[in-house]
Amino acid sequence: MGIGGVGASRLTASGTVYGLSRREDFAGAYVQIRSGWALGDQGKGTLWLHNDKGVTMRLHTQRQRLQLSLGADGVVIGFK
Repeated sequence: MGIGGVGASRLTASGTVYGLSRREDFAGAYVQIRSGWALGDQGKGTLWLHNDKGVTMRLHTQRQRLQLSLGADGVVIGFK
């Protein structure tokens, strides 16, 4: 769910996790604030994710295809 994006892209991300004291706190629902762009094989952006357990992630993204995004939405992270 979300607002403020146009297009479809593939996303790869890496970054820093803050406030993680237990592995179990990582999984769950996150509020996401994002900005970025993609055109063909070029694209960059930033994601900030925060959950109700105090875990925050700042991710630098690489995107492919076509995408323009600026806004907020939610994402769920889980383990298999």
